[in-house]
Amino acid sequence: MVYFNKWKMAMGGAAILLCLGAFCDKDGLNWAAAADKLTLTSAVMCEDVQERLPLYEGVVFSIGIGKIFCYTLFDPVPEKTVIMHNWYNRDNLSTKIKLPLQPPRWTTYSAIQLRESDKGPWRVEITDSEGRILQVLRFSVTE
Repeated sequence: MVYFNKWKMAMGGAAILLCLGAFCDKDGLNWAAAADKLTLTSAVMCEDVQERLPLYEGVVFSIGIGKIFCYTLFDPVPEKTVIMHNWYNRDNLSTKIKLPLQPPRWTTYSAIQLRESDKGPWRVEITDSEGRILQVLRFSVTE
C-alpha cells in the first residue's frame, strides 16, 4: 500500500482511474494485464553477446569488427512464440531472422557478417509473430 499511496499522491489521484475495469492487486497495479502481454524490455545493437549479455553497445560500428549483433530481452514472455529481426540496409530488406521465445523470460539475438558493401545506414525492425513492429533500432556501418 505504501507504493500506491506515494504514486497516487504524485499523480494527484490518477492511479484510481488506471485500474478501473481491470484486475489490480492491493497496491493498485495491473499485474494481470502486464503478465498476459509479450514485453520487449531491452533491444540494442552491439559488437558481441557473451553469457546472454550485450557487449560494446553502439549506433556507429566499424566495418573492421566483422559482425554486428541485435540483442533483445523479453520479460515477460507469457507463452511460446516467435519474433523476427528484420535487417534493412539503405531501406532494402537484407535478411529476416526468426527467433523463438519461451516463458517466462527470454533473451535472444541475431547477427550479420559485414562485407565492404555494407557501409551506410541500417535498421533492424523487431516484430512479433503477427508482424507488429515492437521496436526499430537504427545504426550505421563506417570505415
